[in-house]
Amino acid sequence: MNLYFCVVKKKEIHFRSDCPIGKTLDILGDKWSLLIVRDLVFKGKNTYGDFLNGGEGITTSVLADKLALLECGGIISKGTHPESKAKILYSLTPKGIDLIPVLVEVIEWSEKHHEVHPFATSFVKQLKKDKAGVIKMLRQSLK
Repeated sequence: MNLYFCVVKKKEIHFRSDCPIGKTLDILGDKWSLLIVRDLVFKGKNTYGDFLNGGEGITTSVLADKLALLECGGIISKGTHPESKAKILYSLTPKGIDLIPVLVEVIEWSEKHHEVHPFATSFVKQLKKDKAGVIKMLRQSLK
C-alpha cells in the first residue's frame, strides 16, 4: 500500500495501488470531491461558506475533510480573501484545472443517460459545436 502524507494539512492519502484509476479515486472517489471541483469551475464558488450553502447538503465536518483532501492531493489551494482576513479563498491548482475535461465528459455522459438540469442540456449542445473551445474557455476563466 502506498501512503502519501501531506504535511501542510496533516492528512494522509492511502493509495491502494499504482493503478491510475485507483489513485484518482483515492482522491476524488467520493460523492463530494467532484462537486466541490464542479462548484469552483462552473458556479464561481470559492469560500467555505459558498460550498456549505451550495444546496447539496454537505455537513461542515465532511466539507472540511474534503477540502483538506483536495488540498493535500494538489487539486485545490488556499489563498487570502481580499475583503476578509477571516475568509479563505479556494482555487483550483493547475492539476485541478486539468480535471475540466473529465467534468465535461461526465456531464456529456449524464446528459445522454439521465434527465438533467436544462443547463446541462444547453451545455452539451455547446460542447457538440466546439468541445475544445469550451474547455479552453473554462481553463482560461480559472487562471
